[in-house]
Amino acid sequence: MVRTALRLLFGGNSGIEVVGEAADGGEAVTAAQKHWPDVMLMDIRMPRVDGVEATRRVRALPNAPEVLVLTTFDADEYVVETIRNGACGFLVKDTPPEQLREGVRAAARGECVFSPKVLRPLVDLVVATAAGSRRKEAAKQLKRLTDREREVAIGLGRGWSNAEIGAALGMGVSTVKGHVSRVLAKLCMNNRAQAAVLIHEAGLI
Repeated sequence: MVRTALRLLFGGNSGIEVVGEAADGGEAVTAAQKHWPDVMLMDIRMPRVDGVEATRRVRALPNAPEVLVLTTFDADEYVVETIRNGACGFLVKDTPPEQLREGVRAAARGECVFSPKVLRPLVDLVVATAAGSRRKEAAKQLKRLTDREREVAIGLGRGWSNAEIGAALGMGVSTVKGHVSRVLAKLCMNNRAQAAVLIHEAGLI
């Protein structure tokens, strides 16, 4: 029922084409390899292979699609782990239709996507679970960055766009893009959401 509703939502003149569906995480990985979509909407709770593991497998593929988590849960450890595995963000299932369509378009552009009403609870959850060894590991990873790259990474942690980071740090957007690319490369990450989670785990925000 949910998949049928989503297919109808993305129909018409939305500029979004649904190229495939999957009933569980295992089928999602197969569908990704068959259709190579730009974006996959991924549920968390699924039979056999859940969305956390499916996201990890999909994002490990060459030229992997962006994964946008669509869930009924506002924020929990499963959502956080899915982002660590490479998801570019998440939306709750009661997101208004146009916001959901714009979320897919934003994910296709490589942007982070989060439901505004649950972004704060997500950050709080990350901070609450980032004690001890995880916080130390996050701090260790961030030592790979230069001072300027760390400032850019903190901007990512605040959810800022490239333009907002540039305005705060006195840099052009193209320069910010270059720094963001280097930050992700040095941290061995594939999207801004992962970097944002790491910044919060390290306690820098």
